[in-house]
Amino acid sequence: MDYPNLGEMPYYLLTMMVFSAVSFLVFGFSCFFSSFMVTEFERYGLKNFRIPNGILQLMGGMGLIMGLKWPTLGLLSAAGLTLLMALGFLVRLKIKDGFVKSFPAFFYMILNLGIFLFLLQLKN
Repeated sequence: MDYPNLGEMPYYLLTMMVFSAVSFLVFGFSCFFSSFMVTEFERYGLKNFRIPNGILQLMGGMGLIMGLKWPTLGLLSAAGLTLLMALGFLVRLKIKDGFVKSFPAFFYMILNLGIFLFLLQLKN
């Protein structure tokens, strides 16, 4: 499924996708270059997953951007980011960060679930 032009995509969906994509590109790069992220992944007990997580975030962010032209790719990227953030939310709860510290993962999980559902609806 292709949109003949980007202007035909609903503005709410375009906004959600661009916001999420930019966020995940920033988060993904921070996994490679931020000392804060190094200490956070050590605190999570997942230090070996920092780089793979960053790669997945970069791929998801780029997939959302490319999904503006090819919605099926956006659909798959949103599904992957929803799963990634659901796991991130569960990790935060497991290490007893509480809801306030866990909220960003929850927010991005819901945001990407919304993107997924909106794209799925448009596909049908």
